[in-house]
Amino acid sequence: MTTTLDSPRRKASAYLYRKPKLRLGILLSAPMLWLGLAYLSALAALFVTAFWSTDVFTGQVVTDWSLTNFVTLFSDAVYRTITLRTVGIAALVTVVTAIIAFPMAFYMAKFASPRARRLLVIAVMTPLWASYLVKAYAWRTMLSGNGVLHWLLNPFGLDTPGYGVLATVITLSYLWLPYMILPIYAGLERLPNSLVDASGDLGARPFRTFRSVVLPVTFPAVVAGSIFTFSLSLGDYIAVKIVGGTSQMLGNVVYDNIGAANNLPFAATVATVPVVIMLAYLAAVRRTGALDNL
Repeated sequence: MTTTLDSPRRKASAYLYRKPKLRLGILLSAPMLWLGLAYLSALAALFVTAFWSTDVFTGQVVTDWSLTNFVTLFSDAVYRTITLRTVGIAALVTVVTAIIAFPMAFYMAKFASPRARRLLVIAVMTPLWASYLVKAYAWRTMLSGNGVLHWLLNPFGLDTPGYGVLATVITLSYLWLPYMILPIYAGLERLPNSLVDASGDLGARPFRTFRSVVLPVTFPAVVAGSIFTFSLSLGDYIAVKIVGGTSQMLGNVVYDNIGAANNLPFAATVATVPVVIMLAYLAAVRRTGALDNL
């Protein structure tokens, strides 16, 4: 015997069954609300704070709207240099990780046995379980004047690059390499072997097969990996503190203005630069159509 509450419940269930978009909206309402409060609200607060200033005598934040911070950011040659260096490092890390990741992912997806493939995936993910600081300081030790690289290169008359931009690129490439390998591996798994075989049967050389068959199919996966590596490098400040020597990136400017300089509005202004760069990068990627195939 049904109760009086069963009928409204059945009607609601039947109504939701007929409205899949409404079901999806209800399902996503909680995470979207959290996204709006925790992320978008914080991002909006960042942009608002960028237009404020700091009283040089009291150190208090002045909530009067002004473009002074942006004028300082774009007119000072030091900040322009740091911005270009940051974008250059992020782009170079992305290229290096893609070059290293592609052959590794290709072997994992097309040549390794199922058991070896599982072991390789675990091996790729294992560094992600280690502490960021431990890995960065490990590279500091290896890049030092009496480190492992010095010991390996010294017999050939070479030496370590020391601490600087190159050391930062090496360290960040190691840190973010799994974020490039895994998307490319997933993309290569979707590549049918028959396409590669057909290209070879038609007389295409390996490079032509890679350029005309493999790369177009896996390009969205490379784009996905580049979004991770580029954005993570763009906002990093710890690695350059550890192995960057006297070099600075935008993250260091933000950190220094929040801490020692106690200038939160200017830190917020500098922090908008990586956000704008990433929005421009995503817009450029979207125009290629790569995001539609992810």
